[in-house]
Amino acid sequence: MITGNETVATSRKYQDSLIAALRDPQEAAAYLDAALEAGDRAAFLLAIRNVIDALGGMTQIARHTGLNRENLYRVLSEKGNPELNSLEKLLKGLGLRLAVEVDQNLNHAA
Repeated sequence: MITGNETVATSRKYQDSLIAALRDPQEAAAYLDAALEAGDRAAFLLAIRNVIDALGGMTQIARHTGLNRENLYRVLSEKGNPELNSLEKLLKGLGLRLAVEVDQNLNHAA
């Protein structure tokens, strides 16, 4: 008999698996990079929240970075818009950093 809880259980298993994988800094960096490349700010902010969950949660990251926990929740919400300075501190607290690359998909000939 299907009760509807199967989706919740599968979703929970996926989230648990994702969080476990994101404890690896290489996985976390690749995950955030892919989310950023998608061009969806809300998806990128969700990805950051998932990495934070994997690395101890918002309270621990707030303590480690010196950023206000309540402000972190706000700027990392779906409609959040973190300032570059806050994003840099947050990523540094996660053991990551911002980087800029040449977009290989664009024609750069002058």
